[in-house]
Amino acid sequence: MGDQGVGGVLISVAKLVIYTLCAGIHPQRTLPVIIDCGTNNPSLLNDDMYLGKRHERIRGDRYNDFISKFITSVRSHYPKAYIHCEDFGLPNARRILDDYRSKVAMFNDDVQGTGVVTLAGIYAACHVSKLDIAEARMLFFGAGTAGTGIADQCVRAIQIDAGKSEEEARKHIWLVDKQGLILDSKRNDLTHAQLPYARGDGEWGDHPHEHLLDIVKKVRPHILIGTSTEPGSFTQEIIKEMAKHVECPIVFPLSNPTDLHEAKPADIYKWTEGKALIATGSPFDPVQYNGTTYEVAECNNSTAFPGIGLGGILSRTRLVSDKMLLAAAKALAAQGPAMKDPAAGLLPDVQDVRKISVHIAKAVIKQAVEESLNEEEDIPEEDAELEEWIREQMWDAEYKPYKKVSRCEASRHARGEAGVHGARES
Repeated sequence: MGDQGVGGVLISVAKLVIYTLCAGIHPQRTLPVIIDCGTNNPSLLNDDMYLGKRHERIRGDRYNDFISKFITSVRSHYPKAYIHCEDFGLPNARRILDDYRSKVAMFNDDVQGTGVVTLAGIYAACHVSKLDIAEARMLFFGAGTAGTGIADQCVRAIQIDAGKSEEEARKHIWLVDKQGLILDSKRNDLTHAQLPYARGDGEWGDHPHEHLLDIVKKVRPHILIGTSTEPGSFTQEIIKEMAKHVECPIVFPLSNPTDLHEAKPADIYKWTEGKALIATGSPFDPVQYNGTTYEVAECNNSTAFPGIGLGGILSRTRLVSDKMLLAAAKALAAQGPAMKDPAAGLLPDVQDVRKISVHIAKAVIKQAVEESLNEEEDIPEEDAELEEWIREQMWDAEYKPYKKVSRCEASRHARGEAGVHGARES
C-alpha cells in the first residue's frame, strides 16, 4: 500500500476489527498502536495537515532501542498482553519477531499467520495426494516476508512431525527471489530470514539456475509456492514440467490482489489435466474442467490469526510457540472440505470463520497447556467442555431494537433527563 506514515494505524484498527468479528474478542480488550518513526513519503512530509512525525524514517540503533522500550512498556502496563505485529516490513519483521518471541506472547501475521494458513493448505493437499510432508520437495518463488514465513512453518512441521533436525528439514526447501536461487555465494545480498535457506553452490554443478523453469527441472518439486507478485510467472511450460515428475502438483499462486497472481487456477487445471491441487491468495470462482467442478481454496489469513489470538488470550499464554502454530495449522486443515471431497476446496470458507476460530483456539490452548505456557488455570480438559468454555467468552455485538414513541411516552433516560432533578437539588 506504500508509505502511509502515521496513517498506517488504520491497518492496526482493521486487524483488531477482524479479531472482534472473527474470534469474538471484545473491542474494549484491544488497543491499536502504530510505531511512528517518521515517513519517507514527500507528499506527507509537505502536507500541513499531516498528523505524524515530520521527518524521514529513523532506522538503526535508535529504531531498535525504541522497539525495545515499547515492548518493555507493554509488558509493564499490560503483563498479560498478546502482541500482534503487522506490516513491519522486510528488513525488520522477522528480526524483531526473533528478538522478542522468546520473551513475550508475540505473533507476526505477515510471517506466522501467512505461514500457518498456507501450511494448513499444504497439509490438506498432502492428505488428498497421499504425500508425506516430510518427503515433499518445496520450491518457493518469492522469498520476502511471506515466502520465508511459509518456509519457516514448513520446516517446523517437518521437524516436529518427522523428528528431523532443522538442517535436515531445510533440505526439503528451495527459495528463489529477485537475485535468483538463494545460494551460499549470494550471502552478502540475503536478508536475515533468507540466510538459513542458502543452498550450496556445489549442488548445481553446471546446471543452469537463472530461470524458474531451469530450477523446476532440477528440483522436481511436489509443491510450488508463489509469493513473488510477478503475474503470470508460473507459465504453461513450468507447470507442465512440474507435472511430468509428480502425480498431483500442489500449486499455490498466493500473490495478491488477483492481477498479481503467478497463474490463474483455470490455466493450472488445464495444464495439469485436472490433477493439480490449488490454493490462491485471493478469491476465485470455481473452475469447470472436463466435467468436474473444482473449488479453489483461498489462503486467507483471517481464517487463522483470530483463532490463534483467541487461544493465546484465553489461555493467558506467556509465549506463542512453534508447536502452538503447528496445532493451529492442523486444526485449520481439519476443517477443509477437501478432507472429505478431493474436488472441494483445500481450506474452509472465511464465512465459517467464527466456528473455525473455536477449533483453532481449542488446539492452541491445549498445546499451551501441554507446554505449560498457560497462566490461566481453570481450563477444561475435555474437548466438548473446552469448546463451550471458549464460546462463552466470545463477544457478540448485540444491538437493542429501537421503538419510536412520543415525548410524553418516553422515559426520563430516553429524554436525556435522568439525574437532572437530583443535580438541581444538590
